[in-house]
Amino acid sequence: MTEPMTMNRLIHAAVRRDLDRLSTGLERLADGDRPRADQLARAHANLQQELTRHHEEEDTYLWPMLRAKGLDPGLLAEMESEHHAMAEALAETATAMSTLAGSGSAADAAAARASVVHTQVVVERHLAHEEKEVEPQLLRYADSPEWKAVEKKLRRQPPGVAGRFFAWLTDGMSEDNRTYLKTVVPAPVVAVLARTFGRRYYREVAPVWRS
Repeated sequence: MTEPMTMNRLIHAAVRRDLDRLSTGLERLADGDRPRADQLARAHANLQQELTRHHEEEDTYLWPMLRAKGLDPGLLAEMESEHHAMAEALAETATAMSTLAGSGSAADAAAARASVVHTQVVVERHLAHEEKEVEPQLLRYADSPEWKAVEKKLRRQPPGVAGRFFAWLTDGMSEDNRTYLKTVVPAPVVAVLARTFGRRYYREVAPVWRS
């Protein structure tokens, strides 16, 4: 049975996509190519920023709502613990990427890729756990006033943050996911935000994946 698509799953797909891209990019990095190493480090920093913001929003708005609704406290504790584990893994990878950006060496590329692979494992453990255990619970409250209030808070973003988010989210997005996104946010809104306020993403990050 196919699980229903959600905005949360779109974000998860973008995270998985970027980690795969990073792993491939590091594997192909030529020894001594510091400009390319710097590009990959910049792309990781963008992913870290987007994923951190996503999880901070869950910590701040979603978990308290679900806790008030009576969701198993043990499950919420697991979610919070997994967030901490991901933050640590992303920080370790950021350090490895920074080292690589300074050297461009094959040895540092291998170390950075090993760190990315480890981060993929940590991140996937959480994403799959959340999709399996939390999303079915959340769908029960999709029409509730409490969830509507959370959605309103999640959508209340400065244009610069929203624009960069949509530019990142839709970069390489599958057609199925793009079709779903249009049912959640009108395509012209996404286009205007991304193209107007996500220009820095298109200038600094998107070209990394075209190289």
